[in-house]
Amino acid sequence: MSRANVTLEDEEKRRYPAGADPQCSPSFTCDDTPHYLPERLNLEPSVVAMETSPSPSSHGTSLLSLPWEIVSQIASHLPAKCVINVLPQVCQTLGKLSEDRLAWQLRAHKLLSPAASFPVGPKEDFDWSKACLEMEQLIGCWTGLENQAERQETAGERQEEAADVVNGEAPAAEGNVVEMQLDVDLNAAAQAGEDSVQVQSQNASDSSQLSESSSTSSPLEHVILPSGHIADVNCVLLLGRNEALCASGSRDRNVNLWDLREGPRGKLIHTLVGRGTISTHRGWVWCLASSGPLLASGSFDSTVRLWDLEAGGAEQRLIQSKAAVLCLSCERDMVLAGSHDQKLSIFDTRAADPLVKSLRLHTDAVLCLASDDQYILSGSKDHTVSLFDRRAGKLLQKVQLSSYLLSLSYSAREVWAGDNRGLVHTFSMHNSSLTPISQANIHRSLVTGVHYSPGALYTCSSDRTIKVHLPCAPPKTLCTLHHQAGVNGLSVEGGTLAIASGDMNVEVWRPRC
Repeated sequence: MSRANVTLEDEEKRRYPAGADPQCSPSFTCDDTPHYLPERLNLEPSVVAMETSPSPSSHGTSLLSLPWEIVSQIASHLPAKCVINVLPQVCQTLGKLSEDRLAWQLRAHKLLSPAASFPVGPKEDFDWSKACLEMEQLIGCWTGLENQAERQETAGERQEEAADVVNGEAPAAEGNVVEMQLDVDLNAAAQAGEDSVQVQSQNASDSSQLSESSSTSSPLEHVILPSGHIADVNCVLLLGRNEALCASGSRDRNVNLWDLREGPRGKLIHTLVGRGTISTHRGWVWCLASSGPLLASGSFDSTVRLWDLEAGGAEQRLIQSKAAVLCLSCERDMVLAGSHDQKLSIFDTRAADPLVKSLRLHTDAVLCLASDDQYILSGSKDHTVSLFDRRAGKLLQKVQLSSYLLSLSYSAREVWAGDNRGLVHTFSMHNSSLTPISQANIHRSLVTGVHYSPGALYTCSSDRTIKVHLPCAPPKTLCTLHHQAGVNGLSVEGGTLAIASGDMNVEVWRPRC
């Protein structure tokens, strides 16, 4: 029998014997044809469809004997993972389905709200297949938690309202209270030192648990790491291959390293200890960043410490700053630090004198950073976001906002940022220009963490919630997790989510094995 006359069923039988799992069973239902195609999708003509429909079988008995449009429609009912990973192994012709940009755009339209704009940024060179794959995985993992989360949110709000009535108190403006606390923290940063840190004595084992429980039927496993900090956890970072390691920084001055593979709840490997100290830093640990085996930690003690993960977390060097370090970003051997003294500093970790350049792009504390090999984005308490060209060595643009940004995420020429009013802002990066696109009211207080990729958006807030969205405008929220303490930051890698909690814990949601 010739290759052209082999039917898809024969191929499946040959590649997947009886009892084998081809891992491509459909998990999403779609209409046969979309009711309409919104103009904002800017659908492109299909390159494959413009060619002659490949019908190599003259007998008309195989799947490939059908018109290409029908084959493409059949494939739209398969998960994106199957189209990307499996069909190219069946035959070269079916492999072309993974290259059909129009088919991916139609698939994305079915996953999103009819009125949603997607992608938010430039559409040229946008990775449609990756976006669809991530969106389907996000929907499969998080949608099942939505109803339970909504029920618990309503119950929690009713209990809070009842408590206010019993106590004769009016509901407080939570966002204002938390923002006042942030101002206190930042003011403390200006005079941060060894004596400025007050460590909480409350035992982490007494902290409240998440109101969102994890059931064994959920595709996600929820893990609360063993007690390792004795004060609020300010930052968290997933590290290593397969998200095996996790680093956490706390107001107890320490950075802890965790092995997420050890045991059902992970294991504390050790606490990083700086030279000449009994802790990681002499002040609150406020931010973390990494590049390869390099881990950087920034503190209110006005230092950046570098750690070698390949050497078991040994200290590599100490970089002295002139003010509290509030945000970090790493690119290869370069470390970028934003500090309370309005400066953005660029360090070369290989040089004897590490300071390469000190930039004053703002008139107030630099609170958040995002970068790649060409651009640096920085947000400040002066209500501006700056775009700096690393190659040209000059400031390209400064955008004035009505609020200030606390978190930034930059990928695929889209910038997503969270501010002090609970808003999530979206910017487009095109031709070395930063253009505000939209803003959405996602949280009720400070948006302390944002993570964006072409098909996923995660946000967290001091309003005690973590939210998972599809990254369209406006964002389509799939799930809201409710916490009993403020959430100070998050990290996402490969479908695993880790959060830094105000109740001294690090919590992880990861796909079940």
